[in-house]
Amino acid sequence: MRTIWKGALTFGLVNVPVKVYSATEDHDVPLHQVHAADGGRIRYQRICELDGEVVPYADIDKAYDNGDRTVVLTADDIASLPAERSREIEVVEFVPSDQIDLLTLDKAYYLEPDSTSPKAYVLLRRTLEQTDRTAIVRFSLRQKTRLAALRVRGDVLVLQTLLWADEVREAAFPSLAEPVKISAKELELSASLVESFSSDFDPDEFVDEYQQELRTLIDAKLEKGDALDTAETFGDEAKTDAGGEVIDLMAALKASVERSRAARAGGATDEKPAKKASDHSSTAKKSAKSKAKKSA
Repeated sequence: MRTIWKGALTFGLVNVPVKVYSATEDHDVPLHQVHAADGGRIRYQRICELDGEVVPYADIDKAYDNGDRTVVLTADDIASLPAERSREIEVVEFVPSDQIDLLTLDKAYYLEPDSTSPKAYVLLRRTLEQTDRTAIVRFSLRQKTRLAALRVRGDVLVLQTLLWADEVREAAFPSLAEPVKISAKELELSASLVESFSSDFDPDEFVDEYQQELRTLIDAKLEKGDALDTAETFGDEAKTDAGGEVIDLMAALKASVERSRAARAGGATDEKPAKKASDHSSTAKKSAKSKAKKSA
């Protein structure tokens, strides 16, 4: 991993020098645009609309237009902002971890101690663990002031940027204001269905099927070119209408519970045994085996 930023965590008079690394990476197959007629690659250029010349990136500044006037902001102008010059990750408060709304979580970064002794780093990490608190911090990165949650993941401090309050849209749906009657039996069956799907989450068991299929398609195209038969490559799978409305909720719940119980009992089903993000039958089997071991 490559360091993207260096600074110091500060709370009170305590100063913790750290290096910042991006904690995630994109695994998507890299694709680019081409001209459909001849396969020529599409290139985008930065053209000045006044003289029609291609402008090097180094000669490009930013600007703000208020409708009447345009204000040009050079790189030096932006670098002169106090927040941009700051190399501090300032702790502003420690809050109960359960108060962090998951909807506001954004980009994650790993923090590595950047000093001869990691004592202050470890002290902060253990304090967060012991108090079950999350630190809310402010810092500037890539010309933006950020709000972030500082928490512990294993032995590492993780900085996870948060969306600002005005960046989260209000969920106002009139349909949810309508009164809905849920019977005790429906709730019981629904809870039973949830229990039959219950398991311990292991992210390694799930894969990005679209990217896998895209790679399979690319390999097949490399081998067979335009003679590729996608039905032969992927098989003719029956497509289901996922958008259909369930008319009889009770019947659907009963059928789902019965199918899940049959899967748990090891009964014969038409489902594929491999675990997919959209197929939980193997999860139910795994849960049943786990419960059987515990009872034994």
